[in-house]
Amino acid sequence: MLEAGSRMRGQPPPPAVVFEALTEPDRDPARPWLRLLDDEQSPQILHAEHPRLVVWSSLWPRRPDAQVRFDLLPDGSEGTQLRWTLLVAEPLPDPSLLGHLRKRLNELINANLRYTFGQ
Repeated sequence: MLEAGSRMRGQPPPPAVVFEALTEPDRDPARPWLRLLDDEQSPQILHAEHPRLVVWSSLWPRRPDAQVRFDLLPDGSEGTQLRWTLLVAEPLPDPSLLGHLRKRLNELINANLRYTFGQ
């Protein structure tokens, strides 16, 4: 698998809370954050190590080989440094599709998920 994109950003709650949100994205119907587009599907948990690592299956049926890895690190205070990494098999997606996949992950994680925590 090749790294096709990665971004790290802080999340307000501690790693255990972020881990729970990533492993059970539909746990709180009052605060949905994994709002998928028509060309996306719910991920499966491929691997998880509480509270520091989660690996999702692909969100995109047209790239079933893709995986999303989440590394969760304490930020030194109450929060979490969360890094998502998009992994794909060769060949890499064309630049347009790759840009779309990266943008969607950033929206889902660094916008939607973050907003559910009040940021």
